[in-house]
Amino acid sequence: MRVWPRHRANPGTRRNRLERVRKTSAVLASLSLAVLALTGCTTTASDGAAACDRGGNDKILNVADVSGDLGSAPEVTVFDPVKGDETSFADVTVGDGLALTTDFQPVVLDLAFYGGDSGKKLYESEFNGDPSRVHSIDYWAQRSPGLADVLECATGGSRVLAVLTPEDFGPQNVEAFGLDKGENIVAVIDVLDVMPSKASGALQFNDAQGLPTVVRAPDGTPGVIIPDVPAPTEITTQTLIKGDGPEVKAGDAVVTNIMGVSWDDKKVTTSSWGAEASIGAAVEQLVGATVGSQLLIVFPATEAAPATAIVVDILGAVTAPTQ
Repeated sequence: MRVWPRHRANPGTRRNRLERVRKTSAVLASLSLAVLALTGCTTTASDGAAACDRGGNDKILNVADVSGDLGSAPEVTVFDPVKGDETSFADVTVGDGLALTTDFQPVVLDLAFYGGDSGKKLYESEFNGDPSRVHSIDYWAQRSPGLADVLECATGGSRVLAVLTPEDFGPQNVEAFGLDKGENIVAVIDVLDVMPSKASGALQFNDAQGLPTVVRAPDGTPGVIIPDVPAPTEITTQTLIKGDGPEVKAGDAVVTNIMGVSWDDKKVTTSSWGAEASIGAAVEQLVGATVGSQLLIVFPATEAAPATAIVVDILGAVTAPTQ
């Protein structure tokens, strides 16, 4: 009945009509593409911290004593009983990383839950420093709706203390953890890392002719304009935006947003925009690129699939700890 997984499931291996020669298939599979019926750009909030109003309630800091370093399992004493009729939070530590400004922005966090009446530990995540456990506000809110408010505008490097109501903790969790009727939940959340929601950096000049043009909505969602010329006959890669982050290395797990457009019918067939970002092993076309970059990769037609243009925003590159 537990809905809080100890480990993130491996990215899916769903294949679609765009599967082609081995290299192309490897790129699509490793980036865990989600097939969506998108027809154009959509607009949501940007990464700008100026749009964030963190808020919070400092009185929440009085409901428990929290000690220990960020990223390690906290020592928590709940001054029970903790009562409240609405979800509230306060930042124990405020980090200087990026702010969470969109529901699908990649975030790495650890969290622990305690009974508001008993003070008993209900759940504790790994707290093992693994930076590849990348999810989003939307992911966590599906498991506990109150976490949407708690995480909004939180910055990387922060530790948050929150009180969740039974409704915002989720009825399935109340039952699974055997909480008393009406019992609140005390949560400690370490926001280890917040990644950008889109590519950002220096626009690059490309003089290659006969390749698609990429435009961008304010939230970074790309629009791909395919020219009325034959597709390239070889895999072609361009850097459209050069980020100033670290270089992607072979063996890294790469966090990306991606959109694919069929060359022949000019329709968007593949996109992770408006969903949780993909994470997968770095492939040849991404190795050497810098985090924050946007790449255009064109795969030529094969006997199995038509030519395809793919736009990739590189949001992060991490190395999982050795098990």
